[in-house]
Amino acid sequence: MTTPTTSGPTGTTDGVRRRSTRVSVRTRITVVIAVLTAAAMSGAGLLVHALESARIERQVTSQISQEIEEFRNLRRDPNTGERFDDVRRVLEVFLTRNVPDDDELLVGYTSGEGTIATRNRYGQEVLDEPAYQQAVQDLAEVGGTRIIDSAAFGETWVTLVPVTNAQGDGALVIANFLRDEHEELNRTLRTYSLVALLSLGLITTIAAFQSGRLLAPLRTLEETAREITATDLSRRIVEQGNDDITALTRTINGMLERLDSGFTAQRQFLDDAGHELKTPLTVVRGHLELLDPTDPADLEQTRELVLDEVDRMSRLVTDLILLAKSRRPDFLVMGEVELGELTRSVLAKARALGERDWQLDDAAHGRAVLDEQRITQALLQLADNAVKHTDPGAVIAVGSAREGGLVRLWVRDTGDGIRPEDREAVLERFGRSSVRAGDDGFGLGLSIVRAIADAHGGEVVILDAEPRGAHVEIVLPERTLGR
Repeated sequence: MTTPTTSGPTGTTDGVRRRSTRVSVRTRITVVIAVLTAAAMSGAGLLVHALESARIERQVTSQISQEIEEFRNLRRDPNTGERFDDVRRVLEVFLTRNVPDDDELLVGYTSGEGTIATRNRYGQEVLDEPAYQQAVQDLAEVGGTRIIDSAAFGETWVTLVPVTNAQGDGALVIANFLRDEHEELNRTLRTYSLVALLSLGLITTIAAFQSGRLLAPLRTLEETAREITATDLSRRIVEQGNDDITALTRTINGMLERLDSGFTAQRQFLDDAGHELKTPLTVVRGHLELLDPTDPADLEQTRELVLDEVDRMSRLVTDLILLAKSRRPDFLVMGEVELGELTRSVLAKARALGERDWQLDDAAHGRAVLDEQRITQALLQLADNAVKHTDPGAVIAVGSAREGGLVRLWVRDTGDGIRPEDREAVLERFGRSSVRAGDDGFGLGLSIVRAIADAHGGEVVILDAEPRGAHVEIVLPERTLGR
């Protein structure tokens, strides 16, 4: 027994599950900004803590050094002016003359004569602290500093300076209490943490709002893409701002515009082709339905008519195939061509199109890079149009020129001309202006000429001829082989 799976043109069950559990770009951006901001603020807090702790240690070290320096500089009794010879007297004078800070305690020890201590908010509590007593005992011989930690007065630096003279031994103890400094630093960091949390929340909110605003065109693009169908390409994305996403929006709108134009042209092309093919098919079907197979004359007449209509449809299909191929990269085969020889060759070939007064206006000198066969085809198409719109003996001229970095090739006639309001229409597929009786064309001739000119990067220009008639030019940019 097999387990059925769900699949279809829109995707599989796994694809639906992936879409339902996906994390949006907006969420990702917000999370990344929040994480980076939190990391930056945490790093800043740790750095501040480290720097401030180092500052406190430097301050305590400087304070201890100052006290020791002052003690060592005390050499004479201020009352008698004589040098000290009693350890206890030295300690009494020093402790009397120094007023310690609230976070400092000065203690003097003399052998067999007890302890002398300055007043401090911790008082006897410090002297009775076992950790303090142990530190003093350990430093009694060599001096130095010991850091102790007490539940009563926190981190304390105990510094002992030994004193020895002829009257005996003693020591000066400097106790520095860092609890207040650390508590102040902790209060600062708690305040910083609160401000950092509030800032993180604000930054995250702004990031979510701003990323949502910046990504709004992408969401609109997604919604628009879902709504676009083969029959409706008219939707466009609103362009706001002047950033990269706006540029992307503008590019997508341009793409949609080109797609819309392409599909519109394709639909029009199919409609026009269907319309043009419908008439000859209807004629053929009608005559075949009315055909009398027992009448040889009717058979011959129907045969000629059907062949004529088939020829017309064949020409139409050939022209349509040519227009379809005009957008392919292999439509042109570029090469260097002598313009003068090309112009004279086209004129010689055009003489077979009708009894007209064929003339050469001008033949450019030099070589140009173009597709000789396609340009010849375009000029002969213009010449054929000129024959259809002129009377026998009328002047039709072919010419070419080079000027201003452009190559100009033209066909000029003295016929009916093309009205200014029709000049753009006749360049479109199946576009026609006023025609003479008996003209059974499909309106594809000038559109083929334009397709060839477009493929060369040029254009078709329709002007009035002098003194009358039409002057149709193919204007191409000069280029070198390989461009």
